[in-house]
Amino acid sequence: MSSENQTRAQFTHMKDGTAEDWHTIAASFGDFAKSLPDRIMDHLKLLEGDFGGFKVDRMTHCLQTATLAHRDGKDEEYVVCALLHDIGDTLGTYNHADVAAVLLEPFVSEENHWMVKHHAIFQGYYFFHYLGLDPNMRENFKDHPYYKRTLEFVSKYDSPAFDPEAETLPLSYFEPMLRRVLAKPRKSLYKKAMSEEA
Repeated sequence: MSSENQTRAQFTHMKDGTAEDWHTIAASFGDFAKSLPDRIMDHLKLLEGDFGGFKVDRMTHCLQTATLAHRDGKDEEYVVCALLHDIGDTLGTYNHADVAAVLLEPFVSEENHWMVKHHAIFQGYYFFHYLGLDPNMRENFKDHPYYKRTLEFVSKYDSPAFDPEAETLPLSYFEPMLRRVLAKPRKSLYKKAMSEEA
């Protein structure tokens, strides 16, 4: 059914919405939510050809990071976090890690969410001193329970993933993992309402 022919709510101000209006919106939301993995993959593909001064483009970097994590035996959720950790580069120029973390938060564990959200600070160890920043900024989190996890992610998977000669599995390899991880949110403001609609 085209969007022009879909049933729509009747209100023009939320205060006037009826139960019927909100059931119509909830039904539409469910269909839209199911296509989230497609939209995520489309957005990830925007990183193709965007080198940003690096030796490989941002898409290759994401794929290499995920490949390294996968080859090292990390679980699917972790690998998907590795794949999407820099998806925020296009829209979050000044806070790319936050953007990725927000997209992943409903679907991943607290530790993986924290790892993605803070990876930009941790990777700064390698280059912040060249930019007049404190390379030891990550030490502000040394007592945090996810410090070691994030340190490992950055040192073993994120930082070495700029090699044009390195193994780089294609996006199609990771797509089934991405679809499984994003299939159903663990936490969401709307989770209870979504389960009642199902």
